[in-house]
Amino acid sequence: MRKLLVLALVGLVAQLIDGSLGMAYGLTSSTLLLVAGVAPAAASASVHLAEIGTTLAAGVAHWRFGNVDWRVVTRIALPGAVGAFAGATVLSSISTEAAAPWMAGILFTLGAYLLIRFARPLRTDRVGGRLRGRFLGPLGLVAGFVDATGGGGWGPVATPALLVSGRMEPRKVIGSVDTAEFVVAGAASIGFLIGLGSEGFLLPTVAALLIGGLIAAPLAAWLVRIVPAQLLGAAVGGVIVLTNARTLIRSAELDGPARPALYALLAAGWLAALVLAVRALRRTRRARAEAAAAPAVAVGVPAEASDAASVGEVPADLAATGTPTPR
Repeated sequence: MRKLLVLALVGLVAQLIDGSLGMAYGLTSSTLLLVAGVAPAAASASVHLAEIGTTLAAGVAHWRFGNVDWRVVTRIALPGAVGAFAGATVLSSISTEAAAPWMAGILFTLGAYLLIRFARPLRTDRVGGRLRGRFLGPLGLVAGFVDATGGGGWGPVATPALLVSGRMEPRKVIGSVDTAEFVVAGAASIGFLIGLGSEGFLLPTVAALLIGGLIAAPLAAWLVRIVPAQLLGAAVGGVIVLTNARTLIRSAELDGPARPALYALLAAGWLAALVLAVRALRRTRRARAEAAAAPAVAVGVPAEASDAASVGEVPADLAATGTPTPR
């Protein structure tokens, strides 16, 4: 019972992170299951089965808060499902000994990517135009495959790619990626069911993760508007890197002073990423405050018109057309 309560708490925290960042439910949950000694294929299968319920709840919550672009969802979900099914089939056919370092390596790489991504200022400006299917299709295919073989990865691959495009609001990127993940999780679960059979799913674990995730889903859809993704992403990335480094170090059979030296190096990198994330967040907030405090300039009014208005003068061409003096 204590173990199930811990798993439920993990599911709750993982969903809060996922709903706020658009990523990391699978990474967080799979990492914990691997540390607990669960076979990689069983861990990924159980997490994806739980995700069917959590992503459905998250999708509904994001839809109600207006965070979903359905055009993007339809164009990324179906290729993602194909990639997830293929990834589940591949992972199911690999032995546990071979799969453990493979899965830990994927999770470690994605965790390091989170550290690098959120240590820099996040791009939030948007440009015109739509995201094309020839971009969304391959993105969904790759993200789905990585997600199934690594026990997580749909969000870390898809969310940054959509954010970098600059063509969607961050909250809609997160909401759309979370909503599309329902289809991806379902396809991965079918692949694991075919490859492992029903005994490949740890049903008590699935239930605990699902309950925690369902509780957190509505709150996460609301938190996406207020939680600083910069700090949360860097913090989660460090946890994932350090945890999966343990499996990789064991697989490499490193002993002696090399092991603590590597842990110290990774911890230092995590601390540096957190410091950079804090600085980036402060710079972003300072820039927004300065932009909000700057005097508004009327649309279409030249800069010299604003300067003249500031000293009580009105240019002749503006006075002739009846344009009011800017206040």
